Amino acid sequence: MADMTSVAQGARDARDQQDAPEVRREADARRPGRRNGLPRGSLTQEQIVTESLRLLDSGGVANFSMPKLGRALGADPTAVYRHFASKDDLVLAIADRLIEEAMDGLVPGECWVGTLVDTTRRLRRTYLAHPAAASLSACRTTQRPAEMRTVDVLLGAVQAAGFEGAKATVVYRAVGDFALSWCGGEATFRALDERLQARDRAAWTQAYLAASRDAYPHIWPVREELPQVTDDAIFEQILAIVITGLCAIAPRPCRCGRHP
Repeated sequence: MADMTSVAQGARDARDQQDAPEVRREADARRPGRRNGLPRGSLTQEQIVTESLRLLDSGGVANFSMPKLGRALGADPTAVYRHFASKDDLVLAIADRLIEEAMDGLVPGECWVGTLVDTTRRLRRTYLAHPAAASLSACRTTQRPAEMRTVDVLLGAVQAAGFEGAKATVVYRAVGDFALSWCGGEATFRALDERLQARDRAAWTQAYLAASRDAYPHIWPVREELPQVTDDAIFEQILAIVITGLCAIAPRPCRCGRHP
């Protein structure tokens, strides 16, 4: 029994020695006088969201945890919970920050088509700039100011197209959810490990380019064109399909006259 106790104590000592640098780093982060630390009570929601985005941009979703966030902020991880009720609450704030960044400077125009197109392109640019954060949050409803302002802009455009009442809400949700789903899905792919991205993209020049004419008669005629299709071209094509369909059923045409 004494030998077993000694072995157990030795294992604990070894673990303590292994964890000691990490413990010291966390203790340093909590120390008020730490050079890169924050004075107690100075942490803000804005700082937390900004640092969260930095961690997600630099290391992906796997690099995002409350302990890592606390260390990056130079604060005890529990300090984050004084500003956000949970990690999920923080994710919603990150989602709203992305929307805020996307719509910064947006001025709805007289042309409702232009407003819908502009908001969708803005969202895509921001999601592709922050793919890991977008992959976490694109499907969420934030209930926060930036989202609500954007919803109001989109509903204004839909109402300018002549949709009213329940129909206006369905059309708005269709346009908004299309933008979030498409752009979020594209961002999720960009958030994958680069080797996985490369493997998937290489399929167009490997499996599809080598497709048999007999086995795949519809792939074969365009097998050389498939690898040339860009993400931008795909996005603009699906956006055009959505907008063209919307123009076809809108009670009121756009004021600029450039759209059918």
